[in-house]
Amino acid sequence: MSAAPRIDLHTHSTASDGTLGPAELVRAAAESGLDVVAITDHDTTAGWAPALAALPAGLSLVRGAELSCRWYGEEPPVPLHLLAYLFDPDAPELVAELARVRAARKERGERIVALLRADGIDVSWPEILAGAAGGTVGRPHIAQALIRAGLVTTTTEAFGPDWLGERYRLPKEDIDVFRAVRLVRAAGGVPVFAHPRASRRGRIVPDELIADLAAIGLAGLEADHEDHSPAERAHVRALADELGLLVTGSSDFHGTHKTVRLGAFTTEPEAYERIVAEARGVTEVASG
Repeated sequence: MSAAPRIDLHTHSTASDGTLGPAELVRAAAESGLDVVAITDHDTTAGWAPALAALPAGLSLVRGAELSCRWYGEEPPVPLHLLAYLFDPDAPELVAELARVRAARKERGERIVALLRADGIDVSWPEILAGAAGGTVGRPHIAQALIRAGLVTTTTEAFGPDWLGERYRLPKEDIDVFRAVRLVRAAGGVPVFAHPRASRRGRIVPDELIADLAAIGLAGLEADHEDHSPAERAHVRALADELGLLVTGSSDFHGTHKTVRLGAFTTEPEAYERIVAEARGVTEVASG
């Protein structure tokens, strides 16, 4: 009996805030023994084409994105992430919304750097932009500048309260989560809520919200993730079962920005097959 395929449905490249280029990412996925990998950069599809062009034999690629969303049911609103799989990258409304979010993220980055510089911290916005190499600019790029300047030693430290976690943190514009689910479905994609119970990341949303999102098209919940405790994983699985949602597991790989490895958590083949079956945007791509 052959072994079950190893499926990792949440990874990042230099198209957003990962440290491997899209081509390097798919090669690393194959080398780590994965059979299926999803490229899910923040609010962009820029990594799709180079990842496809470099796809190694035996690896299937799921094209996706991780959408920056917000739930406005509490004050202040709760930020959250929505994984969108196999959507049409040319769907006009979704394209426009992602462009708006990327522009807002860039503007926020520039404002954070201005705050740092006003406090005498020698970081360079042009250098940070160059480091992003055309990808979606995020706080991890600023964190790298702080590391280069010798002010912190790790990304985790840079995201602490003295730096980008609180003192130099600014809000960013996101997509209302209900609008995001509808836009992804309208673009033929399959939306899955990323790390929904990760309390170590900050505030989490109530189960009632997830039920409301399921009613308008949310397909699944990411349960197995490094930021979920065993109890949080169990909670997500029970909720998904109650709501008839699929369950995924994935690494949320960012390269050297995080210690987690590709394939650290994986998705069951049945859940993956449901995603592929529900998609109407683009297909998965398998390399012979």
